[in-house]
Amino acid sequence: LGAVDPQLQHFIEVETQKQRFQQLVHQMTELCWEKCMDKPGPKLDSRAEACFVNCVERFIDTSQFILNRLEQTQKSKPVFSESLSD
Repeated sequence: LGAVDPQLQHFIEVETQKQRFQQLVHQMTELCWEKCMDKPGPKLDSRAEACFVNCVERFIDTSQFILNRLEQTQKSKPVFSESLSD
């Protein structure tokens, strides 16, 4: 197989990131809606609005924590080929 076109590879990476972002937004919306919305009406009351703000902030904080933790875990793992030589 020949080398992958760098423009095509970049396009695929960007589209993959967009898809991941869309999935996160969907998860966050579903979670916060279930948690904060008692009875839909024409306007959000102040309690529901505060709940949504808090829910979104905690979702972002939690997602960032998990990403950082996974990144740390990946950095601390030995490379497979290195572990075979021990």
